[in-house]
Amino acid sequence: MVEDRASLGPLELADGRWGIGDSARPGTHWLELCPDGFHQHAPDAERQLVPWARVMTGIRLTWGKHARNTAGRGKYTLKGMVADRDGGWLHMPLRDPYEDQHLGFDQHTRPYRAVDVLRLEALLRRLTDEGRPHLLGDPEWLGRAVAALAGGKNRWVTDGSLEQAVTEALEAAGGGRL
Repeated sequence: MVEDRASLGPLELADGRWGIGDSARPGTHWLELCPDGFHQHAPDAERQLVPWARVMTGIRLTWGKHARNTAGRGKYTLKGMVADRDGGWLHMPLRDPYEDQHLGFDQHTRPYRAVDVLRLEALLRRLTDEGRPHLLGDPEWLGRAVAALAGGKNRWVTDGSLEQAVTEALEAAGGGRL
């Protein structure tokens, strides 16, 4: 079992649940990764479900107050941290019906390392490209994958190094349930 508060950028295990965004502060927006899909938590709103089967290739993270702020995708400091503190967005194309979905989340008070955010995005992308996003809803499997991806040096990363890191994490996590 992975320890509570294990994290990879905005992805964190808290109270036995994996989520993207700060689930600990009252009144925040965050995304819970459940066996049936992404659950959007928002203050004074019903939880919205995006089933894994609807998620298509093209998933990505951006930063900023507004979902359409795609310029916020690359705002990082010289020390390799996410610069924008206004929140984040998980963008994904969905099928049946086809639409673009933008799920917002509030950032934690801790800063996010760029390398962790890029590794998380690469993991999300790989799993959706391979038709296996449902593995994100398996807490044990996701814990093993995060443990393999987290840590290490906060250094410049390339597409090749991200792919290698994700490949190694998938091997370390095991096949997961299909």
